[in-house]
Amino acid sequence: MSDWQEIFAPYIRAIEKRYDKLKYRLYYALGGPGPLKITPYRGFGTEEALYLKGRVLEDRGVTEATTEDSLWQNLLNTYKRLSSREAPHARVRAQLGSQPEVAAEVEADEEGMFEVWLHPQAPLPSDRLWHPIDLELRTPQSDGQDGPVRATGEVLAPLPSAEYGVISDIDDTVLQTDAANLLRMARTVFFENAHTRLPFPGAAAFYRALHAGAQGEAQNPLFYVSNSMWNLYDLLAQFFHLHEIPVGPLLFLRNWGVYEDEILPLDHEKHKLPIVRQILELYEDVPFILIGDSGESDPEIYQQIADEYPDRILAIYIRNVSPDLARLQAIHALAEEVVAAGSTLVLAEDSLAMAKHAAREGWIASEALSAIEAAKEKDEGPPTEFEQLLSTVAAAEGDEEAEPPTVVVHGEGEKINTPTS
Repeated sequence: MSDWQEIFAPYIRAIEKRYDKLKYRLYYALGGPGPLKITPYRGFGTEEALYLKGRVLEDRGVTEATTEDSLWQNLLNTYKRLSSREAPHARVRAQLGSQPEVAAEVEADEEGMFEVWLHPQAPLPSDRLWHPIDLELRTPQSDGQDGPVRATGEVLAPLPSAEYGVISDIDDTVLQTDAANLLRMARTVFFENAHTRLPFPGAAAFYRALHAGAQGEAQNPLFYVSNSMWNLYDLLAQFFHLHEIPVGPLLFLRNWGVYEDEILPLDHEKHKLPIVRQILELYEDVPFILIGDSGESDPEIYQQIADEYPDRILAIYIRNVSPDLARLQAIHALAEEVVAAGSTLVLAEDSLAMAKHAAREGWIASEALSAIEAAKEKDEGPPTEFEQLLSTVAAAEGDEEAEPPTVVVHGEGEKINTPTS
């Protein structure tokens, strides 16, 4: 982060806090919130401790996306998500569904965000990967509320059958976002929905194969990290459901605003690295596969993780979304460091190349390759009317880019290939 941000961020944050305090004082003086809702985010944990995060918000009536939604409807729903009205310092009671005696009451922060740890007093049910946590809003109460405000969150606790875990980026790794281009990313965020936003070809089938593992029954846990806003959580959740991508805790989502040390939360490495470390330290006996893209700092973050946790990282898969030769050469140098740390870095243009490596290493069933290849071909089918419209707009803006070369970087004593021109 630049020096000027380090100097001014604390002062701007203090002004923002004061503004929020005055805003909500006036807000409650004028009658307070309308109907409220609890939005739980998928959590994670172990037999000893379960973690869940959520938010208390005014219900703005955001409708679930459909294939018939217009650009205007998408824009309206995005506006409602981004202009959320949180319930600061709300109190929420959380109770473990399978053990009602395990409960806690917590207070949300000024953004309506709350987090809770529950400690089971008996073994968790062994026939399920996800465990329900019942939530109830204690305060505040709304005049427009009809009965108690309740919701149910889910927490993942890996099963003994798990062979490994997966930590994956979302933007430009699973979901086509164009995160490296702010204009195109803004167009995607504001004018698309869960139906029109697209996964990378074959990605959903590849992630299903990773979840299933070598024998098809592992139920390997997947953790997803993103620099997107918490306000877009429901859109991401619906996107995963529609494309049958194995669900997992969505971590590293952010509240976009002023922080104590940052004007905007744009420093991916500073905030993503601790999250990845937290997962590895919580599941200290589980090896991991790390998946990201070349557009931002995933290769640098994952190289550092491979160095800090030797023998814990099975492989690093990086989707090549950057045709820039200098960037590819930088990743080539990082790959050599990953090899020195005892792991492997694979830089590939598509999910099938990653899947072939995973199958060769015995991490997914070799029979899954045909399904991944078929899914990739289907995903690469003729563009929809909406995709054609976006392509037309991109061409008018001069956004068309050269097709990036396929580059695969291997460790384990294999030759490292990199472009020469």
